[in-house]
Amino acid sequence: MDRRSFVKGGALSAAAVATAAALPVAAMADEASAPAAGVPAWLGAEPEIAEGDIVRTDETTLLVIGAGTAGLACAATAADMGIDFILAEKLPVISESREYFGAVNTRQIIEAGLEADKGMLLNELVSYASGKCDRDLIKMWIDESAETVEWYEPMFNAVGQAVILPDYVEEKAGGTLNYSPVTEHMSATAYIPPTRNEVILSHIEESGNEVRWSYDLVKLVHADGKVTGAIFDTDEGLVQVNAPYTVIATGGYAANPQMMMALQPDAVASVTAAAYNPPCTGQGIKAGLWAGAVKDADPTPMLFDRGAVLPGVDAGYVDLGDGKFGLPGTRFQLNIGSQPFLKVNRYGKRFANESVPYDNMCFAAGRQPGGVFCQVFDGNVKEDVVRFMQTGCAAASRLYLEMLGETVDDYFEYVGCTDLFQKADTLDELADKLGFEGEAKEAFLATIDEYNALYAAQEDSQYGKEAYRLSAVREAPFYGCWFGSSLLTTLDGLRINADLEVLDADAQPIPGLYAIGDASGSFFATNYPEYIVGVAAGRSTVEGRHLAKAIAAKEGVDVEAADAAAKEALAAAVTEEVPAADYKTAIATVCW
Repeated sequence: MDRRSFVKGGALSAAAVATAAALPVAAMADEASAPAAGVPAWLGAEPEIAEGDIVRTDETTLLVIGAGTAGLACAATAADMGIDFILAEKLPVISESREYFGAVNTRQIIEAGLEADKGMLLNELVSYASGKCDRDLIKMWIDESAETVEWYEPMFNAVGQAVILPDYVEEKAGGTLNYSPVTEHMSATAYIPPTRNEVILSHIEESGNEVRWSYDLVKLVHADGKVTGAIFDTDEGLVQVNAPYTVIATGGYAANPQMMMALQPDAVASVTAAAYNPPCTGQGIKAGLWAGAVKDADPTPMLFDRGAVLPGVDAGYVDLGDGKFGLPGTRFQLNIGSQPFLKVNRYGKRFANESVPYDNMCFAAGRQPGGVFCQVFDGNVKEDVVRFMQTGCAAASRLYLEMLGETVDDYFEYVGCTDLFQKADTLDELADKLGFEGEAKEAFLATIDEYNALYAAQEDSQYGKEAYRLSAVREAPFYGCWFGSSLLTTLDGLRINADLEVLDADAQPIPGLYAIGDASGSFFATNYPEYIVGVAAGRSTVEGRHLAKAIAAKEGVDVEAADAAAKEALAAAVTEEVPAADYKTAIATVCW
């Protein structure tokens, strides 16, 4: 297998999931029960289940609902602790992994001399959430993330993968003075099996435990303000699992159009494509609300400015009839959309500093005609992208072009978007292909002239973009593409405290109920700080691991001894030297 086939083939599993996620999905309203007065339609009434409808009742100590990033970490740590648990997953197979992992001051970071100021990082995250967060919860991720990497690193080493840092520590989100220390970690090579979720699943199974697949959460078992388990729709029928500790790890609600339209209007205004996991319909969040919990008040989507569409296509859901909705994007993500090239609206006008974090451009686009923007660049694209030094997954386009030495046309062919990008020998022809007419076309051409003048002066007197992220549009061939937002997940989940306990309307813990990962809230608010790379997946893993240890302690387990024994066993499983890893090769697998 040649290099191109290997890299492209390795991305297929994630791309296949993403393609499935982009298919039309149904609004997940409970049509069997009408909501009571004052209950929003997206929430609906809690299902009523007669005792006689339950085909079997099982007992366990710890019930983890959802085998994603957070749930797997919780279950794997519970296995290390020797706790009796049940891990229930809606899907029949393991879900897509998010391979980036945000961690602070790990061994890798310390060896590279890149330690973060923990206090500054804490306050950066608090500031991005406008203070509407639990500081102790954020601090837990900061303080415990390095130990979490120490725990899972030998799992990857055992399958021949190293855990690595980015090669380019000077990467920045741009457009801000944000504090952005190195937090990004990933396994090499990312998205080529075994993925992170698969590796941690193997650890669970090798510990003598298993996942209960196709266990679809119906509701929690609760009474008198206390949760004592959950009811699942399974291949056997309705199964009840009783447990003194019940953990909601079901993800957000990005795959539920009804919830998105009701709770995330600003996000929906710019969304054209889906990068979410299909099972993330918000059922865990709804079940928690039915049991007396509250969720974050602020809608907090994770958006990426790379949902490519054809000219003339508007952002937002397309009503397919019969309560079903789809998204208009023909490609779930196109990373080059996050590069800080010139971006204009349908009037042909520039409207923002293109160098800002992803969410900033997405929300700005949502206030433009059709909720979309047009990105324009010229034949110097490779040199420009390398110079821009974008961070996180936006770096994929740069590293692909830089490492593999491909032309931009080869890149477009590789990611399957030749039909989406318009190419022309003249700017006048490009304007026509992009759908600009009349005054809009005149404004488009004038905007390019103005932008070229800013580049020549090396000063963005319009919106203050950094000089090194300016570019000219004057060297044929010329390229353009329309974009909206690609929706990854939602982060406004059930409100929790630093002990991961779900809170009620009085900010008091609901006995027996916990939430971790994207099903939980209290960490982010309004926006996702993408320039702190991997913080979402990182906090999910840390929360899961922290919770399992806390429950083990409550059950009388010597956590320190159990943890030491587990880490010793993991290290012993590494019988061969781990091959040297290259970040460029690893990240090139995610450029799609």
